[in-house]
Amino acid sequence: MKRISKAARKALRKLLKGRLLEDESHRLAYAYDASGLTYLPEAVALPENTREVSRILALSYEEEFPVIPRGAGTATTGGPLAAEGGLVLALSRMDRILEINAQDLVAVVEPGVVNARLKEALAVRGLFYPPDPASFRFSTLGGNVATCAGGPRGLKYGVTRDYVLAVEAVLPGGEVVPLGTRTLKGVMGYDLTRLLVGSEGTLAVLTKITLKVLPRPPARRTLLAAFSSEESALSGMQAVLERGCLPAAAEFLDQTALSALAYPEREVRGLILFEFDGTEASVAEEVSRARKLLAPVALSLKEAGGREAERLWDLRRGLSPALKRLGSRRTSDDIVLPRSRLGWFVSQARALAQKYRLRLACFGHAGDGNLHVNILFEPEEEPQARALREDLLRLVLELSGTLSGEHGVGLTRRSWLPAEVPPPALHLMREIKRLFDPKGLLNPGKIF
Repeated sequence: MKRISKAARKALRKLLKGRLLEDESHRLAYAYDASGLTYLPEAVALPENTREVSRILALSYEEEFPVIPRGAGTATTGGPLAAEGGLVLALSRMDRILEINAQDLVAVVEPGVVNARLKEALAVRGLFYPPDPASFRFSTLGGNVATCAGGPRGLKYGVTRDYVLAVEAVLPGGEVVPLGTRTLKGVMGYDLTRLLVGSEGTLAVLTKITLKVLPRPPARRTLLAAFSSEESALSGMQAVLERGCLPAAAEFLDQTALSALAYPEREVRGLILFEFDGTEASVAEEVSRARKLLAPVALSLKEAGGREAERLWDLRRGLSPALKRLGSRRTSDDIVLPRSRLGWFVSQARALAQKYRLRLACFGHAGDGNLHVNILFEPEEEPQARALREDLLRLVLELSGTLSGEHGVGLTRRSWLPAEVPPPALHLMREIKRLFDPKGLLNPGKIF
């Protein structure tokens, strides 16, 4: 890859008028994400509109320097990092909510809009946008689309992919292409919109996103179910789902996660945090049914609503940083398994962790089979942690799972892509990348 030339820098300065960051102190702020990796970019561009993004990508192709799109930097896999040098394209200033239409049930946003800000704007109109990654208070919708972010409510409502109706995409080279429709249905040709969702900024830069939104459920209730073992927690959750209850969320916390949160009841070894939403009557009925199903196997059941429920969910969202107290370093993977195999996986994972004498935390969106698997270790234990991670990821594939549910491939999982994706499919992916980005300048080194 070429470095950014003097001529390119001059053109960028003229275009951005003070919004090109070149000194090291400013560039350092864009050198990291939540993965723990660090790569210092050559420069950082802060565009404010589609025209500027288009001209930057056109210049990139003329001068052949890499461009790395970036939202809020909450990614856990190194996706927004300048691993091969180049220009970070920080989209945080493109943060306008362009439209909220209650009749069409759509919202049109720029990529820098923070997920929580859209939720707040929708709430006052009686609407809501379901995808809710743990980082929703900080992460941008552009970043959410780049990784196809999910969250606890994926069980009932699906993930980001299920809400993106249309996008305005700027291709490598600068061409602006509208994709998708404002309608809920549309099958005129290939679905290029969904192709871009989860592509991690390797195919195009999105400058406008049209999202499906929903009427806000009038009632919401949380049910906290505590169990004497991790296996009984997961089997209890499965019983609720098999008997026709459909919670909005069903989050699992294992014994290590509970330890990190300093959970007060030591006999509790596994916990499921359910959320039910709908009408007052339907929520009351579902909570009652769930309680009856769980009562024979749970140590305790506790209902919560309002601020108390939000406090419980804030604890869950704060779990990832809380794990730092149990190990100065960690690996983090977001695997997905068929729900019927979650209990077996957790028990086998625990046995493998004991074999390597390391601490392991398994928690997350068990309702849709998505667990965050964290190995906690000290620097001198890195070889064991690396070996344990390899064993765990192989186990996931043996159980017909996938190695990433919502965090993407980025840098940290690209070596595992051939292990999961068959060669013909991998060839098609590479050809798609070449078609969109013949020079390989858009977010290079990610996914492949």
